[in-house]
Amino acid sequence: MNPDSDQSPQRILLVTGVLGAGKTTALRTFEDMGWEAIDNFPIRLLDRLLETEPGSARLEAGAPLAIGFDTRTRGFDPAKIIERVDALAARADLSISTLFLDCGGAELERRFNETRRRHPMSADKPALAGIAAERELLDPLRRWADVVISTTDFTTNDLQQAIRAAFGSEAPGRSTLTISSFGFSRGTPPLADLVFDMRFLANPHWVEDLRPLTGKDAPVGEYIRQDPAFAEAFERIRGLLELLLPRFEAQGKAYVHVAFGCTGGKHRSVYMAERVASALREAGFSPTLLHRNLASRTADLVERPQV
Repeated sequence: MNPDSDQSPQRILLVTGVLGAGKTTALRTFEDMGWEAIDNFPIRLLDRLLETEPGSARLEAGAPLAIGFDTRTRGFDPAKIIERVDALAARADLSISTLFLDCGGAELERRFNETRRRHPMSADKPALAGIAAERELLDPLRRWADVVISTTDFTTNDLQQAIRAAFGSEAPGRSTLTISSFGFSRGTPPLADLVFDMRFLANPHWVEDLRPLTGKDAPVGEYIRQDPAFAEAFERIRGLLELLLPRFEAQGKAYVHVAFGCTGGKHRSVYMAERVASALREAGFSPTLLHRNLASRTADLVERPQV
């Protein structure tokens, strides 16, 4: 690399460990974080992958690269891998580190039994025999790795969080937030994360002057606000969302869809969705607002008159 160049070194992370410890989950998490990820890579070809001349498009892309490999790779030899990577680490245009994913033997055995997978190194013996043989083979890599994460007591989400904490260069990105209204008479949105039923509120449909209007019209909003249950329900829903949405983001959830439903999807759900979206904007969120059934024809047949 030209010493006068201010180009940052290409960040390379080698991801390995015992089978069943969560390598696939880890690589998917890196992808979600904006990394490029390659799984089941023949590590003997690492030199060829990185032999591109400095300044080329591959090195200028900027996205860090996570490379996954394990003992199933043909010709797997920890000593040779360490030697090869140490040589590459001497290059000024590369920043190479290694993540080793470990897991307790009993937990690995449980995972293999649950998935009905045979451990590749167990042959006709119990899974624990293969796990023990693999652990012995990988011991030099584990001792050499820059970062070791044990997933023995981890859920998938726990591992994702650990990856983000260890390798995230910045705070988790904001979730893409959608606030929508819909009519139960035409089905619940299949991909909604949170659904709030507004049918407990007084129904403007049964007020002749309000029936042609929608929840976006002021007279409908005024009518709904007069319901004794509205103010408390609105405040509780707003408070719940202001509590949950940052936690969804911290968990790395890319998309959050909050849906408000009423019978026809024209009055109560529309008004509540509008009010909640406005409140969330004031709280610093950036929701997209959608009204699924606002233009749909609502028949008296599906509405329930107030008693």
